[in-house]
Amino acid sequence: MTDTRKPLPAVPPPASPPSPSSSSAGPPPQASPPESAPVAPPVAPPVAPPGAEQRPGARGAFSSGRFLARAAFLTALLTAAGALLGLLRDQTIAHLYGAGPDTDAFLVAWTVPEVAATLLIEDAMALILVPAFSLALARRATEPPPEQDPVLLLMRTTLPRLCLALSAGAALLIAAAPWVVAVLAPGLPEPRLAVDCTRATATCAFTFGMAGYCSAALRAHGSFLAPAMIYAVYNTAIITTMLVVTDRWGVRAAAAGVALGGVLMVLVQVPFLWRRLTERRPVADSGTKDGGSGPPVALALLAPVVVFALSRQSQVLIERFLAAPLPAGAISHLNYAQKVAQIPMTLSMMLCTVTFPVIARAMAAGETDRARRRVERDLALAGMIVLVGAATVIACAPQIIEVLFQRGAFDRADTAATADVMRVYALGLLGHTLVGALVRCYFSAARPLWFPALAMLTGLALTTGAGALLVEVWGVLGIAAANALGISLTAALMLHGVGRHSVPVDIRAMSGGLAKLSSAAAAATGSGWLCGNLIPSPVLGATAACAAVASVFLVIARALQAPEIDTILRPLTRKLAHAR
Repeated sequence: MTDTRKPLPAVPPPASPPSPSSSSAGPPPQASPPESAPVAPPVAPPVAPPGAEQRPGARGAFSSGRFLARAAFLTALLTAAGALLGLLRDQTIAHLYGAGPDTDAFLVAWTVPEVAATLLIEDAMALILVPAFSLALARRATEPPPEQDPVLLLMRTTLPRLCLALSAGAALLIAAAPWVVAVLAPGLPEPRLAVDCTRATATCAFTFGMAGYCSAALRAHGSFLAPAMIYAVYNTAIITTMLVVTDRWGVRAAAAGVALGGVLMVLVQVPFLWRRLTERRPVADSGTKDGGSGPPVALALLAPVVVFALSRQSQVLIERFLAAPLPAGAISHLNYAQKVAQIPMTLSMMLCTVTFPVIARAMAAGETDRARRRVERDLALAGMIVLVGAATVIACAPQIIEVLFQRGAFDRADTAATADVMRVYALGLLGHTLVGALVRCYFSAARPLWFPALAMLTGLALTTGAGALLVEVWGVLGIAAANALGISLTAALMLHGVGRHSVPVDIRAMSGGLAKLSSAAAAATGSGWLCGNLIPSPVLGATAACAAVASVFLVIARALQAPEIDTILRPLTRKLAHAR
């Protein structure tokens, strides 16, 4: 099924152009990803009529470069704040509970909000409701306006049913918590504690769904501040609850914090949504005046996106399933290692999030060469960022873990075990980044494509099979190695198929460029490891290792003429020349 929408003729500017506010401006941005969670592929935005972006007050101004830059900057800033609070949350968990059976029990229960965030906030909910609200807003802006407000009518027809379905799902999870724990982690040392925590986190099936509903409505209205805040308030609630009641509730305090954080994710968005629903201000046109092409495209996209998202999230489920029979702390070591190692991936994916609207508009306009150039540049820059991060992680993993976590109940043995897992897990970071970047290309034209889901299922099968074999030999390190193998296979399949199914990327040139960047990263890893081990202080050692990795990487990548390396070096050389 293809998107048959055509560009609309030029629309005259409204009588009184909307004034941007601090909380809403620009086009609907992409949602900020949670940790270890994939980024949702949205429906491609419509093509603005010629000159629309230049005319004062024109509706096309919502897709102008200034609005995009402002939305991207604020979203990236709040995403970084949420990520830092997530790191602080993990440090608090490590300090209070260490890496023992209590933490393992909580992490099994945490699987519920992780899966709920993927489906109810980032993927399926946004994919259905953002186009639906956009269509309702377009109908509201028609002349003459409809008798009934289409936006309120949409809410009256969808919100009650959604509340009922989400409430039923949460109640079912609470009742079935013992069976959920038995399926997710058979042989867990503390199953009763895990059941209690799962019943608390099961409330996220309702609250995350409502948060996703509000986020979709706000993004359709062009408001991005509140949706970008949700993970910051979520992590703040978890940290605060643990600090206040952990003496009485133990690790159950962390689960209670997850439940409270889900409630705050909804409450922080309600005032913004209420204001948007009552102001009835003109917003950007959705590109269609009838319901013929908008929602059906979203519904057709739903199945492959859900399968892809669930398959990718299932990697965490498989890891915890395989680690459950291992000695206590194995699940915790995997969790801490992943959270830290994924920071470079999060930074690299911010770049792709910012530039995705450009690719989507180019594909919608049929400008495949423009989309190809943007994708090739994004893949090279994202690969550069994540490879430097992976080299740093591998070079000084013990120092990083010691500085971040080694205090309280998290002892030196936990540091050594987590650092070993993190080094193995970092081998798959390039694969994780490529998968997250490439899936945007596949869905940029708003067409239902099953290839990404099939590639992800193939990689998941390798992760499962290799994990079952390697865990018998290497224990928890075998699970991390299986993750790296599976996601690398998925990335290779998606890179190979992107030219045929989506954007016509030059696969041979792109693969060669990534190979050059990987060679530079390998050499940089050795230099960083040597510098880190020569300095006894973990802080100074990690700092020296980071500097060595960055310097050696840039020098070798420049010598190999790796793609986009001049984009990084040009500002540095210009500043040096100016200083001279």
